[in-house]
Amino acid sequence: MTFRKKQNLKVKKITSGTPGLIAWVCAAHVASMLCYAIYPTLLPQLQREWGASNSAAGLISGMFFAGYMASVPVLSGLTDRVDARRVYFLSSLLCACGCFGFAVFAQGVWSASLFQALTGAGIAGTYMPGLKALTDNLGDRAQSRAVSFYTAVFGFGASFSILLAGAVAAALGWRWAFGLCALGPLAAGLMILAGLPPRSPRPIARAALLDLRPVLANRAARGYIFGYTVHCWELFGSRSWMVAFFVFSQSLSPGGPWPWSPVLIAAIANLFGPGASVLGNELAMRYGRNRVVPAFMACSGLFTCLFGLLSGLPWYAIVGLSFLMLILHMGDSSALTAGMVINSDPARRGASMALHSMLGFGAGFIAPLAFGAVLDAAGGNASPAAWMLAYVSLGVGGVLAPLVLRLR
Repeated sequence: MTFRKKQNLKVKKITSGTPGLIAWVCAAHVASMLCYAIYPTLLPQLQREWGASNSAAGLISGMFFAGYMASVPVLSGLTDRVDARRVYFLSSLLCACGCFGFAVFAQGVWSASLFQALTGAGIAGTYMPGLKALTDNLGDRAQSRAVSFYTAVFGFGASFSILLAGAVAAALGWRWAFGLCALGPLAAGLMILAGLPPRSPRPIARAALLDLRPVLANRAARGYIFGYTVHCWELFGSRSWMVAFFVFSQSLSPGGPWPWSPVLIAAIANLFGPGASVLGNELAMRYGRNRVVPAFMACSGLFTCLFGLLSGLPWYAIVGLSFLMLILHMGDSSALTAGMVINSDPARRGASMALHSMLGFGAGFIAPLAFGAVLDAAGGNASPAAWMLAYVSLGVGGVLAPLVLRLR
């Protein structure tokens, strides 16, 4: 038996059966996310080093989502025409190049924005195409929970990215943090390429790659796509500025430095997301998505509006409430994405995922920039009132969305 055949048998054994397949793809997903949260983690340090305003710092953060939004219609839409594994692998290379380029060449706002955009474009070709590669290998009954676990481990990837970036930057400097994290998507691309069988997409009626009108015509999936847009506005906006908010709150603490660092708190907070996401989807399956999703959106939006008022509280209260905020943020994540997948046309599922991600991460692009602009306009990041208004700008969508969208 040749070495190649032995390797194929080994991988097939690892990924055999639904649980093994889901675990394998989820592990690759976590590895691909190592580049995701490096900049938000190091935002206060880089903002000081480059003398950037809050608006400029928010722009760099938002460019990640701009790159994602610009490329996801093509990369995710391609999975309806070619094997999703190939899209995933090539995108993982692009993600690694963006992260490594930031490590070597970033010198200020504009160069950093460019490499953040490249990294976001690479993530665009791994996140939803990875989900497409997973669901293509599962039956209909297993898809909802598979989507739930896959989207839930996004939080694990974000936490590992925060922890690794913070630890490496503290020991070796921020450029090493970006450089070493670039190895994550490289490993993920190889895992998907080697660990999943080739799949031929279902034949579809010929249409332009970027023609998303058939997806918008699907009323059943459309509500979940728009709901996910509001969800991403709130989630990615708060994640992008979480470490910076903790740094500000720490400066107000009369007892001096907190026992836990802002980076560690943000990483732990993100670990609460996966469980909340899976639980939210289970509740949605049991009690109905049209009840559970609006409830999570309204509670999350209201809590986010109030979170900016907490900066003067004791550190342990801020930490505990930040954990609660991430739980509420993630409670509807899997339920929204699973609702979109289940209600999408299987022949156009890649295009449905493309629109889902494009609008969601498009909101993720604007939200950090809007947050920083509100901070600047309301008095700067040393003003408690400015932080309060900035968080209101994130949470108001979640409060109003259930009334406007009336999700089905």
